[in-house]
Amino acid sequence: MAIPTRATSHGTFFISTQTWNRRRLFQKPANAELFLDTLQRYRREGHYKLHAFVVMPDHIHLLLTPQSITLERAVQLIKGGFSHRLKSNFPIWQRGFTDRRMRDRDDFLTHLAYIHHNPVRGCLVQRPEDYLYSSAHRQTNLSA
Repeated sequence: MAIPTRATSHGTFFISTQTWNRRRLFQKPANAELFLDTLQRYRREGHYKLHAFVVMPDHIHLLLTPQSITLERAVQLIKGGFSHRLKSNFPIWQRGFTDRRMRDRDDFLTHLAYIHHNPVRGCLVQRPEDYLYSSAHRQTNLSA
């Protein structure tokens, strides 16, 4: 059975994806930094606006708005670009990703808070801004 295509790629989306077999790939700082560098590279190239992110040890959450590409292509660039740069002999990602289109500002703010509090819920830090691999810590202009 074929995987159905998403109905739309316009708008802002909450994205989640996991590493292969939930391997704690991003527990290694060099891997987390390489992922963030890849994420920012495609943002700088104008493929999407990046509103928020968190890189957990075995999964990531993103809040982004594709710009003149499909959502699938944006995620393909991020996951594929990172995999290519990591040059691993092992699988990196679980197949696919989950997404949820933001309906309104409240939905956006709820998911933004979810992303930033993920490391707190995971008992990695006590405050969102203390987690190094999150937009809560990296107070930069992500949407530019």
